[in-house]
Amino acid sequence: MTRSDKTGFLRDGANLAWLALVGSTLFGWWLGHTVHSAEGAVRLATAGVLVTACVKTWIVGFQFMELRHAPWWLRHSFDAWVVALCAVLLFLCV
Repeated sequence: MTRSDKTGFLRDGANLAWLALVGSTLFGWWLGHTVHSAEGAVRLATAGVLVTACVKTWIVGFQFMELRHAPWWLRHSFDAWVVALCAVLLFLCV
């Protein structure tokens, strides 16, 4: 494997999205398993997991559902939907 092959992996948007999804999954798992005591810490962990899930939703939509090439109104509608969903879930759960 040459040097250009190694750096080519990180230049591909799908690979970077995959790494971000794996990292955010590990972060959400860590949040869910490390907080077991105080009420405030549980609320903070819940908020962190919900925000992480919304970021992952946006990454999947933008990268793998090809919304980056969609018309502007569709991209921004999806962005607004993700933000609204995250806000409602945070309001209801935290």
